[in-house]
Amino acid sequence: MATPETLLSDLDQLENQLREALEHQDWERLSQLNARVRPSIEPLMTELEKGTIDAVLVRERLQALNRFVEEADAAATEARNEARASLKGMSQNRNAAKTYQNVSSNRQR
Repeated sequence: MATPETLLSDLDQLENQLREALEHQDWERLSQLNARVRPSIEPLMTELEKGTIDAVLVRERLQALNRFVEEADAAATEARNEARASLKGMSQNRNAAKTYQNVSSNRQR
């Protein structure tokens, strides 16, 4: 079984990996890392219940993860809006090209 210090260190490393994935907008990696959050927190909570780990240290890590979630949510919303705008622009370009093609082919007649 891992020591409380190792559990805290592992959670710190996971948070760093999450931040790096977010920085690179690597959504697939974020999803993979996200699946590891709960399994990383559960042993810490067990140690907290046993009284073998300082509650302040656990609270600090949980608050940091909460801040990360807020940042990730904002970044995902921004990425979604950018993708939506890009798709809208592509659709407008396609419509303009079709309109031009229709006008051009009508002139040739």
